[in-house]
Amino acid sequence: MNKTFRQDLVVRPRRIRTDDWTRRMVAENRLSVDDFIWPVFLQEDNGTTDVPSMPGVKRYGPDCLIDAIADAVELGIPAIALFPYNNPATKTEDCREAYNPDNLICQATRSIRKHYQEIALIGDVALDPYNSLGHDGIVKDGVILNDESVEILCRQALVQAEAGCDYIGPSDMMDGRIGAIRDTLDDAGYTYTKIMSYSAKYASGFYGPFRDAVGAKGALKGDKKTYQMDPANSEEALRLVENDLQQGADMVMVKPGIAYLDIIQRIKDTFGVPTMAYQVSGEYAMIKAASANGWLDHDAVMMESLMAFKRAGTDAVLTYFALDAARLLK
Repeated sequence: MNKTFRQDLVVRPRRIRTDDWTRRMVAENRLSVDDFIWPVFLQEDNGTTDVPSMPGVKRYGPDCLIDAIADAVELGIPAIALFPYNNPATKTEDCREAYNPDNLICQATRSIRKHYQEIALIGDVALDPYNSLGHDGIVKDGVILNDESVEILCRQALVQAEAGCDYIGPSDMMDGRIGAIRDTLDDAGYTYTKIMSYSAKYASGFYGPFRDAVGAKGALKGDKKTYQMDPANSEEALRLVENDLQQGADMVMVKPGIAYLDIIQRIKDTFGVPTMAYQVSGEYAMIKAASANGWLDHDAVMMESLMAFKRAGTDAVLTYFALDAARLLK
């Protein structure tokens, strides 16, 4: 090697990659168990039911739920999000089961609170698990009604707060629902119940397995493009986040995740507020399917995908990998 060439290589970035301890010391981002929110599906019947399109994911009956939560608590996961798989007989066009104080989310919340105080509970506020037509809002003559839906969402949020949810997670994308829910909670004395708003929820093709998990897929008539965001839009996400923050959201959610890392980064850079992401069912199912076929290293890709969220600026990730990732980190 001639002298001129050596001079050109005075800066050698590879030096800090040559050993494990140096790579650890200079890592720009780190994952910890505090970064994970675990989504939990609830069912009325005792026992568990596998979700075929989401390998490793189960619905938990009341007799199994507390043991499942115990695993999350032992691993140090800070929060779980509750989603119901409702009996078809409880699904109606007026979605009245959503604000039943004895619905699955409310029952599960009270049950968990009897055993554990150290894990946060997030109630999903949306109408699709309760709607016989599969939509996130009240439907009349094929049109999703905004203000009528918001009234139901407020009642749903209130019964969840009364049951003991620490966070309300409106995932419906109706206009004005954050301000209305904040006023409802405050008027009822739940000033410190937090709102995690799904501010930028896209009309995505990645949701299919989730709709299987909550029993909403077969009921859905049409699509959700009149209220969920167009995947082509980015500036709109910033406007929606700003609007929700002004209405009282404490933190915001981007959904889906991996395909929307640019949105996560723009929101975090613009507003500097707690920003969450949902690694949705389709993202999870793709990694599971590819690893089951031997095409990908499951654990490596799982952790790499979670690090991508961290690098983009998320404060926490709602992920079905939460338990597996936490065990690896332990």
